[in-house]
Amino acid sequence: MAAKPRLGIVMDPIQTIKPAKDSSLAMLLAAQARGMELFYFEQNDLRIRKGEALGHARHLRVHDDLQRWFEFTGGEELPLGSLDVILMRKDPPFDTEYIYTTYILERAEQAGALVVNRPAALRDINEKVFTAWFPQCCPDTLITRSMADMRAFLGEHQTIVVKPLHSMGGQSIFVVHRGDLNANVIFETLTAYETRHAMAQRYVPEIRDGDKRILLIDGKCVEVVLARVPAADDNRGNLAMGAAPEVRPLTERDRWIADQVGPVLRERGVLFAGIDVIGDYLTEVNVTSPTGIRELAKGGHANLADRFLDVIDERLGRR
Repeated sequence: MAAKPRLGIVMDPIQTIKPAKDSSLAMLLAAQARGMELFYFEQNDLRIRKGEALGHARHLRVHDDLQRWFEFTGGEELPLGSLDVILMRKDPPFDTEYIYTTYILERAEQAGALVVNRPAALRDINEKVFTAWFPQCCPDTLITRSMADMRAFLGEHQTIVVKPLHSMGGQSIFVVHRGDLNANVIFETLTAYETRHAMAQRYVPEIRDGDKRILLIDGKCVEVVLARVPAADDNRGNLAMGAAPEVRPLTERDRWIADQVGPVLRERGVLFAGIDVIGDYLTEVNVTSPTGIRELAKGGHANLADRFLDVIDERLGRR
């Protein structure tokens, strides 16, 4: 009898997730249903010794239960390369510790594990900056440390969105209007007095209709988008900030943007991604721990985690 495939996951503490919304849990449930053995890691469980990636794994079982969604059934020390597949699902911030984790996972990849998404891609694809690879899809965008550049950009566009490059979930995103007396303070804060790069984008008023999350599995978009409609008292289309989810069909422009981005991500080893589109414009390319599977399941698209696992099974079969 063939051995069960062994799947590891690196994530934030599983006890802190919101099980009704968590895409990592959806992936784990789908993997367990296929008979895969699950191994759980947090960042502090990982290390390198004599060039080999090692980890303290906890054996994991998951349940589709909002009160009791996981249990640990033991643990062991193991070479990460002995696992068939490792899901890197640690949330930002994208800091030096995140980068160090990708180095450990790259050693596991070189030892034979399929790491999803590929560690080198996680390092190379900053979720804000990587939009620069697709200028034909984006609103006018500026990445700079210069406050003078930001002031000039604001003067040109009248209303802009400014945000840090390393965070997630709508944190520290500002909409700034020309004449706003807080503009200089915002630019100072985001650039840390011109010592840190930040992003500015032309404001796209269609944000009031929702920030659309398009999921890409192995470079191909799913058939629907998850529109996140901001609350009446907020500009941010992020579920973590109170936006309301709506499942909608793809527009032709949505599909065109996905067709621009998807093949590039696939070539770089990104098997699961989420691109953000406001109106007709790409605003972010999310590759670290994109979410949306559970919300789309509520809209009748419950097979997305299975589709993702199909891709993993195919990759493992090639090996």
